[in-house]
Amino acid sequence: MENQGYRLRCLARRPEILKQKVHPSTELYTGDVLDRPSLDSALRGVDVAYYMVHSMRSTGSFAEIDRQGARNFSEAAKAAGVKGLIYVGGLGSDEEELSTHLRSRHEVGDILRQSDLPVCEFRASAVIGSGSASFELVRALVERLPIMLTPRWVKGKAQPIGIDDLLDYLIEALQIPLSKYRIYEVGGADKVSYADMMRAYGRHRGLKPLIIPVPVLTPWLSALWLGLITPVYARIGRSIIESIVHVTVVRDNAALTAFSVRPMGIDEAIHRALANEETHFSETRWSDALSSSGTHRFGTRIVDSRALTVEAPPNIVFKCIERIGGDHGWYACNWLWHLRGFIDLLQGGVGMGRGRPSSHTLRVGDTVDSFRVEAIEPHRRLRLKSEMNLPGRAWLEFEVTKEGASTQIRQTAIFDPVGLKGQLYWYSLYVPHEFVFNGMLRGIAQAALREMRDLAMPQIQNGYTATQRRR
Repeated sequence: MENQGYRLRCLARRPEILKQKVHPSTELYTGDVLDRPSLDSALRGVDVAYYMVHSMRSTGSFAEIDRQGARNFSEAAKAAGVKGLIYVGGLGSDEEELSTHLRSRHEVGDILRQSDLPVCEFRASAVIGSGSASFELVRALVERLPIMLTPRWVKGKAQPIGIDDLLDYLIEALQIPLSKYRIYEVGGADKVSYADMMRAYGRHRGLKPLIIPVPVLTPWLSALWLGLITPVYARIGRSIIESIVHVTVVRDNAALTAFSVRPMGIDEAIHRALANEETHFSETRWSDALSSSGTHRFGTRIVDSRALTVEAPPNIVFKCIERIGGDHGWYACNWLWHLRGFIDLLQGGVGMGRGRPSSHTLRVGDTVDSFRVEAIEPHRRLRLKSEMNLPGRAWLEFEVTKEGASTQIRQTAIFDPVGLKGQLYWYSLYVPHEFVFNGMLRGIAQAALREMRDLAMPQIQNGYTATQRRR
């Protein structure tokens, strides 16, 4: 939308997190749908407002919190002169006894309509894309469990929609007349079960999960189990599972008449979701994306990011980073690096013997022992991709950022594990990683300080000689 000539305004509780992710022309406002006065200035002058709020992670009754947020937003929108609202809810027949989650999604749409503003409500099933709770649940199960004992909820029929198609609907809603705003049911080209979704995801990751149905797991037990093995909180997992047992397929095809979107099937949606992650990953600057050191997840990837500040300019720090590998070594635990390289050689891999260019600078495509330079920005960023035999893919990235008279070094190890084998590989090396990664970061900082001292010595000596001559 930023590239299509629309003037955008984004309301968030912490807009500073979005600052690096939006176009400079996009306006950022601080606000909270539970704080009615905070909405007034943000909605003033807006023609159409998107309502994309969900409270499942909140403590207390998320349904009541969603009701209050919807009331506040719709009242503020009407008072500010907004002409129409766009909202994404959930599929499911109002004639059924719906789960709390689906019932709340429908109720929010009803509350928005009580403002008497035109509301374009898209009711969707599972969304295939990073961050979608349903997609992350499927991903985690397939990546971590080669064998699954699954209850009956995995057989529930759904009509998942790719995130690209859903975004196309949301953007195109700005182009249709307000008189056509109504409830539209949207879904992908395929009607599948969650077991089918798991198999489809597995195909794209080279995994073949064995799914064995059992009759005994209740939603409550399933939610606790999911909370242990997936990144989805048990509370959210239970809400999702209670919704999955309902059939969430499109019954009204009006969206195909009102919009030009022709949704893709499940395989294409998963392919695009993973490709979009890859693009986002290649564009990510970890200094912007992560505020502190520690282990995080980015899609399927495990991200270990650490930062250290050193009193040296960025060009000196980056010069030390560019010297890494080869005869110079890895600044810490070199014997561990060579031991891992020897094991890789025994497995038919490249090992650590390829060395690096003789110069102190690197270019894209250069080898650095078992790595290859994938991206480099002089005095800013170096990304190395491992070419060892691994149950997944691995990168090592360094970023330097000027902070006053000092420089922050952010060192990030990224691993994209394939299946349970990849997960076990990464976590089995947790202790060695602590020594290697912390030692490497400190070693680079110490090298930069030595470089500063070496540069300062001739100046001190010259100053001393000049003083002696003046005497």
